[in-house]
Amino acid sequence: MERHDISIPPERRARLLALLAMAWDGQWFLKVYDEYGWEAAARINARVRAAFGRIEMRRMLHALGKRKAKDLDDAVRIIRAYFRDVLAAGFDARFVVEGNRAEVIVTRCAALWGSKRAGLERHDQACIACRGLWDAYFETLLPDTRVRVELQECMGDGAARCRAVIHAGRV
Repeated sequence: MERHDISIPPERRARLLALLAMAWDGQWFLKVYDEYGWEAAARINARVRAAFGRIEMRRMLHALGKRKAKDLDDAVRIIRAYFRDVLAAGFDARFVVEGNRAEVIVTRCAALWGSKRAGLERHDQACIACRGLWDAYFETLLPDTRVRVELQECMGDGAARCRAVIHAGRV
């Protein structure tokens, strides 16, 4: 019998890895929730997600051969590439940059969707984690810049979309 190697096309591989990472994250949250309850799981998840966000952006910078983003616009381009090329599944976001202000509008969030599927008493733990995630992303990409993030709308709180406004200025 002839042996044939199996190969996954790069686009499918990226999607598969993104889905597996989200599943890993979801299972981790559910096990902490089972052991310690919702409040502790949401609090720990937010800390872990921010820490991992810093790792994600350091890896993106390394992959792009950069030490840091040039400016807010460059930081947004890096995050957009991360969403498109690495996360590859589960998130739809639009980014608008005007000077030292950026707006991120998320219309599809796999973390929120997974939470609803899990049937938890609350569905906003993804939003709690997200609050620190945007800070982690931009502070890592722009280490010499003061960054302030305002979450103005959250789907986990019943909004039709999530909307974050990022203000960046020199330290």
